[in-house]
Amino acid sequence: MSPYERINAYRGTGRPPFRRSPWGRRVSAALPWVFVLGIAVGSTLPIRQWVHLPPHWSLGRSRDTDVIWQRAGAPDIRHNVDVIRTIDGDTFEARVHFSPGPDLYTRVRLRGIDAPELKASCARELQMAQAATVALRDLLGQGDVAIYNVGPDKYQGRVVADVATRKTDNVSAALLAAGHARAYNGGHRFGWCGYFAR
Repeated sequence: MSPYERINAYRGTGRPPFRRSPWGRRVSAALPWVFVLGIAVGSTLPIRQWVHLPPHWSLGRSRDTDVIWQRAGAPDIRHNVDVIRTIDGDTFEARVHFSPGPDLYTRVRLRGIDAPELKASCARELQMAQAATVALRDLLGQGDVAIYNVGPDKYQGRVVADVATRKTDNVSAALLAAGHARAYNGGHRFGWCGYFAR
C-alpha cells in the first residue's frame, strides 16, 4: 500500500463514516446563544406584567412590613385591615390601611399566643391546628378587623400585633380562652405533641 493512500477506518464494516448535517452543527452552535438571549430578555421584562401575582407575593412585602410597624404609632392606635387569608391559627395575611398613603401588605402574627402548627408532628396536633385555623377565620369573619400594638416579628414579611374585630376586643385572648392556643411571649417553643401528653 502506498503511503499516500488514504486509510478508511470504516472499510469492511459496511457503514459509512458518521457525518453531522450542516443544519445539526448550526443548531448545536446556536443553542447556548439562544439560552443567553432568553436570560437577557427575561431579565429586562418587568415580571409583574406577564405573571399576575397576588399582592401578598409582592417582592416589596418585607419593605411594606417595615413601614407598617414604623408608622403604627402608639400601641393603642388601631389600624383597619382587610383580611386576605388565614394562614393558620395565629397568623393571617392583611392589607393595612394607612391614611394618607397607599395600602400596605403583610402577614400579621397574633401577639402573645402560639397555636398548633399545620405542619404537624402528630395527628392530634394537626386536628388542633385545623380547629385553631377555623376559629381564627371565624373571629376575623366578624368584620371591622383592626390591628394595634404593632411591632416587628423575628421573621421578615411579618408583624406581631394585637387584633380586634367588631365583636372581639382581643382575638388572642379569645383563642386562649377557647383552648385553641397557648400563651407565648418569645423564646423557644416546645412541640405540641409533647404538650398533649402532659
